[in-house]
Parts: sequence; C-alpha cells; structure tokens
Amino acid sequence: MFCIQTGLENFMDSPPRWILGNRIGLLCNPASVDRTFSHAGDLIRRKFPDRLKALYSPQHGLFAEKQDNMIESDDMVHPSSKIPVFSLYGRTRIPEKTMLDPIDILIIDLQDVGTRVYTFIYTVSYCLEAAKKYGKKVVVLDRPNPVTGSMTEGNLLTLECASFVGRYPIPMRHGLTIGELSLLINHDHHIDADLEVIPMQGWKRKMFFQDTGLPWISPSPNLPSPVSAMVYPGQVLWEGTNVSEGRGTTLPFEIFGAPFMNPELLLSTLDKNKFPGIILRPVVFEPTSNKWKGSACKGFQIHVTNPYEFMPYITTLRLLQAVISHHGDRFQWKGPPYEYEFERQPIDLIIGDPSIRRRIQNLDDIDQIEKSWLEGLKTFTEASKRFHLYT
Repeated sequence: MFCIQTGLENFMDSPPRWILGNRIGLLCNPASVDRTFSHAGDLIRRKFPDRLKALYSPQHGLFAEKQDNMIESDDMVHPSSKIPVFSLYGRTRIPEKTMLDPIDILIIDLQDVGTRVYTFIYTVSYCLEAAKKYGKKVVVLDRPNPVTGSMTEGNLLTLECASFVGRYPIPMRHGLTIGELSLLINHDHHIDADLEVIPMQGWKRKMFFQDTGLPWISPSPNLPSPVSAMVYPGQVLWEGTNVSEGRGTTLPFEIFGAPFMNPELLLSTLDKNKFPGIILRPVVFEPTSNKWKGSACKGFQIHVTNPYEFMPYITTLRLLQAVISHHGDRFQWKGPPYEYEFERQPIDLIIGDPSIRRRIQNLDDIDQIEKSWLEGLKTFTEASKRFHLYT
C-alpha cells in the first residue's frame, strides 16, 4: 500500500505565489477532500481568508445528492459559508459570464473515474472554454485515475456520437488522470485556456485506487466503492438497455440483470476463457428505484479477482451480446432522452459508434469487433503520452 499526495494536498502545502490576492472559485463535490477528510473548500477558506468567492457543482450536485442522470441542481447559497454556489448541471452546463464574474481563478478538484462517459471531464472542458472566453485562469488539482493510468480500452468516440457523455474522440477507458486529460483537451482541441495542473506526488500509472492509501469518497451516488468504479467502463453500457445496471441497489454496476434473464442459460454458453480476471456469480435482486423497481431481477454480480487481467469494456460487450442472443424477444435498447439528447439512441452515445451497436446486435464475433478499433486505440494511447505527468 502506497501513500500518495493529491494535487489538493500539494497545493495546500506549497501554494503558488500567484494565487495570493486573487479571487478564487472552486469546482468541487464531496470527494474533494484530503486524506484527513477535510474538504477543499474549508481548506482554501482557512488558507486564504475571504478569497473564496464562489463554488461550482458538477452533475449530481455539490453534495452528490442527486441520484440519477438528468436530475438537475439549482444555484444556491452554501448553508454554512454563505458563498454562492453555481450549478453546472442545471439550467445550463456551460459557465456563463455572470457565474465567473466573482472570481479570477477557477480551481477544479474533482475525482474522475477514468471512463469516457463520465460527465465531469466535459464540465471541465466547458470551464476551460469559458475561462478562455472571459479571461480567467484554471487550476486543476490532480487526483488518481482509479482504474490505472497504464491501461486503455475500447473504441474511440465518433463525431456523430458527440454529446455531454462524450465530446472528444477518446476511448472508453482513457488511461489519464483528470489533470492529464485537461491538458490534452486544452491543447489538442485548441481551447488554449490559461491552465495549470497541480500534480500528485507518489502516484504511479499502474496503481488502482486501492493501491493509493487514499480514502474513497463516492464521486457520484452510484459509484460507492473502488470496485464499482473498476467495473463501470463496461457496466455503464446497460444504461442504454432495459437491463438494470444495479441502480436502486447497494451494488450499482457490480450487479446487473432483468426479470427475463436466465443466468444459468447464459453461464452454460459463455466461454470462461473470454472473461479473465473475474467470476460471474448468479444473483437475484430487487431495485428500489430506476429500472424494474420492485421486481425481482435475475442476473450476475461481477467479482474482480485480478484487476490487471479484467477488461471491463470488452467483458460487458460479450455479456450484452449473450443477453441479446438468448433473450432477444425481451431485450430492448432504451429510448431517449439520455443526458439531454432527445433523438439519438442512448446506447450509441455510450458506445460512441453506432456501427459497433449494430454489429453487437447482429451477433458478429466480438473478437473481430475489437480488432476494428485497436489501431485507433493504439494511436490515442501513444499520442496521449505527451501529456503524462507521471511515470
């Protein structure tokens, strides 16, 4: 077990001289803490009295209290500090001039989960664009990629699938920290904002979150543990279907199922050699909210036995195709809306390429489908190394 310092901790230990005298804004949520569980907002207020002028909240709200997608947060006044809180997942997802007028520097301290469809990175991208437009500086306090910075996986997003769950051609599992990805977006997509990343100390690219010695605080309600984050790059696909991804249970994304699923039948036809690093354990669960609320769902829990062998995206694609093959009469793709897209199919926005959804549905060989994206994935992986901050 290692013990690393986050960007927040490095910033508090050695704040840049240029921060002094400037008005500060902070984009944060409950996961924006140091190893003693002290929140970034409280630390900044104590370190720089009267300098913190505004807070900003991403999807799920300042307190990560909003359970589901497209559940908006309102602007508010923080109940204890009396600082204004501007929601970046409410009536707008793009910072407006009036939101940034109170500040000179926007500090961002968010725990990303290393997956293309997680919206925090696109909130950061909109902040970079707004900061460039309105003459503000952005400082990203870096945090670990909980599913390592040494592994990438999946197809690149195609432009026809661009949305708030995917603005740029990156793979499902991108292998970058939020600081590194901010640098890539700012440079490669020609935003050119005044951006600085405060790096971590001691983090290594092969680390999973469990290796860091840091406390896990849920960045959003349905990622309650490092294991839920580990399976998320694949299990998020079920959001585009009528199969429950485990929302409304205590094991979101770790379990999945539906009343019509037959786990024994699926297990009997799956090639176990194609599912390295995990055990699929049949379960029955009853969601208290979301899909199949109050109905007994039959499915599986994914138990990760070797995280370095487990490839979550291709694993869920195989499971998805098996469900379609055996339960095609009951299985359905979920219809829109999904993350403020009201026409395109949610699964296409999540997968990021409609041709892959069609090939899965046509029962094309998964290994051949995977081969179709390997060249693009290799190109991204090599090109992204320009922005690596850690060995």
